Formats: sequence, structure tokens, C-alpha cells
Amino acid sequence: MADSASQAEEQVLELDDIQGTLLRLRPTPFTGAYFLLRIDDPDDGRQMLARLVPHVASATQWWDPPHHAWLSVALSYSGLRALGVPQESLDSFPDAFREGMAARAERLGDTGDSSPEHWDAPLGSADAHVAISVFAPDTAAMESLLETARETLRDLPGVSVIYRLDASALPSKRTHLGFVDGIGEPDIEGSGVASLAHRMGGGDYGYLPGFGPTIKAGEFLLGYVNEMGWTTPMPQPDVLSRNGTYVAFRKLHLRVAEFRRYLKDNASSPEEEELLAAKMVGRWRSGAPLVLAPEHDDLDLAADPHRVNDFTYHEQDPAGLRCPLGAHLRRMNPRDALADSLVDVKLHRALRRGTPYGPMLPEGELEDDGAERGIVFLFIGADLVRQYEFLKSQWANDGDFVGLGNEKDPIMGSNDGTGTFTIPKRPVRRRLQQAAPLRRDQGRRVPLHARHPRSEVDCRA
Repeated sequence: MADSASQAEEQVLELDDIQGTLLRLRPTPFTGAYFLLRIDDPDDGRQMLARLVPHVASATQWWDPPHHAWLSVALSYSGLRALGVPQESLDSFPDAFREGMAARAERLGDTGDSSPEHWDAPLGSADAHVAISVFAPDTAAMESLLETARETLRDLPGVSVIYRLDASALPSKRTHLGFVDGIGEPDIEGSGVASLAHRMGGGDYGYLPGFGPTIKAGEFLLGYVNEMGWTTPMPQPDVLSRNGTYVAFRKLHLRVAEFRRYLKDNASSPEEEELLAAKMVGRWRSGAPLVLAPEHDDLDLAADPHRVNDFTYHEQDPAGLRCPLGAHLRRMNPRDALADSLVDVKLHRALRRGTPYGPMLPEGELEDDGAERGIVFLFIGADLVRQYEFLKSQWANDGDFVGLGNEKDPIMGSNDGTGTFTIPKRPVRRRLQQAAPLRRDQGRRVPLHARHPRSEVDCRA
């Protein structure tokens, strides 16, 4: 338990022992890939991690990483076990991590097409022991780092690559649904930069208004004081957890053609289609927020890093007349909208890293071409239940907290086509039949324990 004096002082983070991807945004453009590895021999597994350590980009190396590319590593519960971590230590991890999300799918709304039996093998299985992400600014740097990664596996038959997913920035620099992404990340105390704001126009990272209050590092990293004034319980020994966190890995297939048809079916003009898309998300595709640009897109606003995120709901749009109460953006970060309730929004924030995969569907195409396309989401936080699982079960799949009953998030909720989406309007609100699922969870959504592995290889039986 931290005393009031220590809480008042800004915590100093051990940035060289923290993986950079936890505290830094990935520069754009980029090309990258995710890999899953299986460990059949603990000695080989530990040797592989030892070889990888010098190539992992820490928070202090992020702007000049090894090989001019970014490599990150995460371990699953079954991976720790495959490395030979003692059972006593394994038992000290929280239930949500030990069980994995396949076992917790129902409470998260992962049913129907998104249930675990439909996930891509080996996602959702106990075979995924190590997750590696590799990103670079160009193909040459990417291949150089991949060759280094291959060298780490040379003469280690007890470690094998069982899955690869290429995931790179689209030519549009937006998501498959056409939206600018990565704008609203929280400001973490002691992170070494003033804000994890979206890098606009290639400029430097700096403080941007509107990101809400600075949040204690213990909400996102183990070993530090959180918003409740204490340190989240850590798995033992401390070397397994300090400066680490938990990551929920989600691979989402996006039904882009269905999204476009839904807009066309519920709007009478291209302009109305764009407005409906903005109402569902909470921002225009450019990134301009509806609260500040309620009727028309504002490209100047979207391009201004000092204004694009500087808004509130309770003060500027309490009834949701500009940004609907059930819009995706407003659900995932209610900001001050719950100021009159007992809910402390700061306790339910999570870091998010999104990466598109698959080819773009040609502009204007309304029929699915059968290609696999979507987005990989990494949800990062120190408490899987209070952060990630709460976001999924309560704010995405339940509308009670904003007075919408059983309405779900129009973009990432577990919709089945029978629900509704309400758009407040005067004199009469507009209520649309909810679209069939615009996304399908088809990946291993298993929590991964991620830390900079500087000492990870020393934690052995």
C-alpha cells in the first residue's frame, strides 16, 4: 500500500526494462508481422529468449531501435509452463491469465461466429507459447530483422514457428473501414513523453490537450502504484512480473462490404452515409470528433493535433445529440460522461495497439471478394478483469451504463442483427436495426504476459 506522500510524487519508470510497445506508438508507415512459437524443449526455449533479448526495443530505445526495426515478445501461461517455470510461480498468476480467453469466451460475448471453435488454429489452443511482433519502416529493415529472428532459432529444434500473420499499414494509412486510428490513447505518468498522442503529420510526440487526466503507471505496468493508491498484486518472483503487463491479443475479421451496404441501406445520400458512419464510431473518418464537428467533417480540425482530441461529453454533449451515447468511441472511453455516477473511468482504461491485415477492398465495392482482411488489436493493462474484460462485457456488450438497455457497441459489440442502434435527435430520436456482426473474432484472444525480457531467461526451474 502506497502512502500519500509517495502517491503525490510522479513515479519514475524503469524504461530500459520495459518493452517499448507498451509505452510508445509505432511510427507510420510500417510493415510488420506477428508470429506464434511453440516450445517443446525448455532449454531451447530459454536459449531462444536469451538470443532475442538484445533485439527487443525497450522504451528508451524506441526512437533508435536495434536494426532500425521494432521487435516485441510476450509469453502465454502455457508458454511459461513450457519454459519450466515452477508451478508455485505459475499459480501466482491471476485466473484470467491462467485460464485464457477461450475458456472465458461466453462472458466476453464471443459466441456464434466468434466462438472459439471458429478461431484460426492454433489460436485459442495451449500450443501458442510465445508471441513475437516484428515491425519496420520498410521492407529492407523488416527482412533484416526477420533474418536475425531466424538466427535465434538456428540449432534449436525444441522451438518452432506455428503461425504467422502479416499486418502492415494500408496505403490509405487508415483502417479497412476508412477511419484514422490511434488518436485517443491515455497519458501515462512517468512514461517519458508528455502524451501517447497520435503522431500527426510526422511531427514530434508532445502534449496534446483533451486526453484527460494523467493516469498512474500502475494501471498499465506491474510494480507501480495504480489509481487506487496501491500496487497491483504481482506474480512471484517479482522478476516474472515487474515492468511487465498483460496483453489481450485479438484478431478481428472485418466485414467491410457489409458495413458499406448497411450505410447505403440506412441513408439517402453519400453525405448521409458518411454522417451515419460517424455516428456509429463517434468520429468522422478523418478523425474529427462529432462533438466538435456535429454536422460535417472538418479536415482542418482533424489535422490539428491540439484540437482533434480536446473535447468532453458531460459538458459539451450530455444528451448525445452530437455523438450518440452508444457510439463506439464514447463507449470505449466515456471521458467525463459518467461524472455524476459512481464509475471512475480511469480504472477501466486500457492501452490499445491496432494493426490492419489483408488487402483493401476497392473503394465503392459492395460485395465481399472473399479476402481475409481485418485488424489485430492488442489491449494492454495491468488487470485483465478490471480493464479488458470490463470493456468487453460492460461497455461494448451492455448499454445499461448509458441508459440504452441491451444495446451493444455498433462496431465491436457481439451483435446478431436483432438489436438496435439509437441516434438521439430532436424532436424524435432515430432508432435503427443493428447491423449483423461487422466483425468476427477469429483469433486467439488469449492474455499474454508481456515484459521486456531482459531478465526473463533467468526465471527457470
